[in-house]
Amino acid sequence: MSDFQLQILRKLGDLGEIPSTLQVFPDVDPQDVLSALNSLKAHGKLEFKRYDSILYTATDEGKEIVAHGSHEIKLLQLINELGKLQIKDVPAKLGSTGKVGQARAFKNGWIVKTKENELEPSEKVKGQLPADETQLAITKAVNGEKVDDKVVTDLKKRKLITPKKQTDFSVSKGADFSLEVAKPETDITADMIVSGSYKNADFKPYNFNSQGITVNCGSLHPLSKVREEFRQIFFGMGFTEMPSNQYVETGFWNFDALYVPQQHPARDLQDTFYIKDPLTSDLPSDKAYLNDVKAVHENGKFDSVGYRYTWKEQECQRLVLRTHTTPTSANMLHKLAANPGPARLFSIDRVFRNEAVDVTHLAEFHQVEGVLADYNITLGDLIKFMEDFFAKMGVTGLRFKPTYNPYTEPSMEIFSWHEGLKKWVEIGNSGMFRAEMLEPMGLPRDLRVLGWGLSLERPTMIKYKVQNIRELLGHKVSLDFIESNPAARLDEELY
Repeated sequence: MSDFQLQILRKLGDLGEIPSTLQVFPDVDPQDVLSALNSLKAHGKLEFKRYDSILYTATDEGKEIVAHGSHEIKLLQLINELGKLQIKDVPAKLGSTGKVGQARAFKNGWIVKTKENELEPSEKVKGQLPADETQLAITKAVNGEKVDDKVVTDLKKRKLITPKKQTDFSVSKGADFSLEVAKPETDITADMIVSGSYKNADFKPYNFNSQGITVNCGSLHPLSKVREEFRQIFFGMGFTEMPSNQYVETGFWNFDALYVPQQHPARDLQDTFYIKDPLTSDLPSDKAYLNDVKAVHENGKFDSVGYRYTWKEQECQRLVLRTHTTPTSANMLHKLAANPGPARLFSIDRVFRNEAVDVTHLAEFHQVEGVLADYNITLGDLIKFMEDFFAKMGVTGLRFKPTYNPYTEPSMEIFSWHEGLKKWVEIGNSGMFRAEMLEPMGLPRDLRVLGWGLSLERPTMIKYKVQNIRELLGHKVSLDFIESNPAARLDEELY
């Protein structure tokens, strides 16, 4: 027990109660008083109540007003003495406070300006001196009397008074009051058991509400949490995960196999990152497939008219940082052609695009992609599946907008409402893969393939109410944000 705690107990024993600690211990900091009272209360020695109040002290300018009157009163007294006063002479007569007094006097309606640019008393105060409300308000505030809140705010704004918080306590005896504080035992020891002293020992009670020691550990990034939730949704719907850990692709798989023409703007340097070393790589060994892709691009095949340009093999060999995960889907569909049939495939991995960075776009992000192959399915099946798929994430009320993709027809953009941004945000793109992409692989015409892709970042932003994607991924990410956010729960519906 500290000396100050002992002083409190002795004073409480002498007085019976302490009505004000400020009066009894005026030189002790209120925080030290509170700490001592809390400790003694925990031992049952006393009870206390806390009283917080605001006291005001006058600044130097405020003290000057209390002693000699406000600036506006001084100005009015001067005008009454002179009869009239040129506005330009106010600073010379009253110094730097003259303009303040002039503004306050105008506001109170005490003075008026003549055509000659002179100040004279208004009819409201002519022949008399009104009460000095500013002087009176400062005096009341400093003495602890009631003052209108608006007046106090104005005095503080004018820096005439300064607020100071005052904390006081009233103290009474507790149920176990005494002048000594016995230290309770925290553990039972072998000696206590042997001697039997534990039977009469006073043990400190367990605090089951304490949070305990914070465990130092790593934290999963919100993107990792949402990614795992996506994976479980896909697995629950019967999908198989595709191997997608290949960031560098040839132009063939990234563009040509998807029926993207070689002159398409997406293949320009301003949209795609090309690899400098090595520049190129080998093409697939399936020559029949390569020839069909070339034919469908140049002059058309499988009921297509093609793009009617000269297809260059060396353009296909150029290496790029993949702009989407669809090259992996195309590769898997090409393998599916060896044994055609229904399939459900997905991937979640990183992609790269040479885009301007803003609140919703990055040059490096994650794409969630799904592919569903089955016989004679239609656009209606795609819409229904999208609604079911996103409903499992808790995202409902989707909007679909027709769009153009080189390798899907028809194609649709998927939109969801973002509560933080207060607008509809595109969360995905979808469509039915074109025959020009599928039939060169050797897939039968009636085996149709639905495909869709969405950014992993957009649903994560919606889930965690992040308004700027740069605060979710990149150098601006706050470690506190990563550590404090709970595991993702996408409000799954049970089917």
